[in-house]
Amino acid sequence: MTVTWEESGWEQVAAGVGRCRLPVWDCTAGLVVGEGAVLLIDAGSSLAEGARLRTEAQALAGHRVTHLALTHPHFDHVLGAAALAGAEVYGAVGLDTALAHGRDELRADAVRHGLDPHVAEDAVDALIRPRHAVCGEWTLDLGGGRQVLLANVGPGHTAHDLVVLVPGDPEVVFCGDLVEESGEPQAGPDAVPSHWPAALDRLLELGGEDAAYVPGHGAVVDAAFVRAQRDALAARFGVS
Repeated sequence: MTVTWEESGWEQVAAGVGRCRLPVWDCTAGLVVGEGAVLLIDAGSSLAEGARLRTEAQALAGHRVTHLALTHPHFDHVLGAAALAGAEVYGAVGLDTALAHGRDELRADAVRHGLDPHVAEDAVDALIRPRHAVCGEWTLDLGGGRQVLLANVGPGHTAHDLVVLVPGDPEVVFCGDLVEESGEPQAGPDAVPSHWPAALDRLLELGGEDAAYVPGHGAVVDAAFVRAQRDALAARFGVS
């Protein structure tokens, strides 16, 4: 049985396109519904959160999630991925290697941020890596005339940043943590500050002035917000 966006608690951003803000870390997950195919963007911070997203996405779309795009390799975006069994998983080129060789740090980072150690252990042990590596751009056909563009615009927030563009009125851009609205963008040890402003330039070029930009954390923003954050990051890190 399908439900409406309002009934589900998800925010509809455009026709067939929505997102939810997950608890604790205010991480965004996105959903794009095609005709017979469904794309989920990011998978939450645990197997339980991934299962919740799977169930809610299926209720909204009327069929299972067929595709999963991971925007970057941080625990609050990837640790629920194993709950999406059977989905075709996409990430920026190099993400699979980062997840394969960074399991200990991924687990430690999740625990440092407050995730239960046993929950973190279970999710990391079950973690699935992307089967499809995006270098440049990749178009997904979700059926019914709905095509989605996956674009590797990084590095920036990490070395493996992927954004998702959904054509429509408005066009919707899922930015991952290249853009954050609920706080200052976080630059951890895996950030590439010298390239971050350029990644946002590319994101703005793809999305344009009238797009709705969905950050990895916080409320949906416009191009002016993204541009202001780009300039603030350039000043913060001393790059043009």
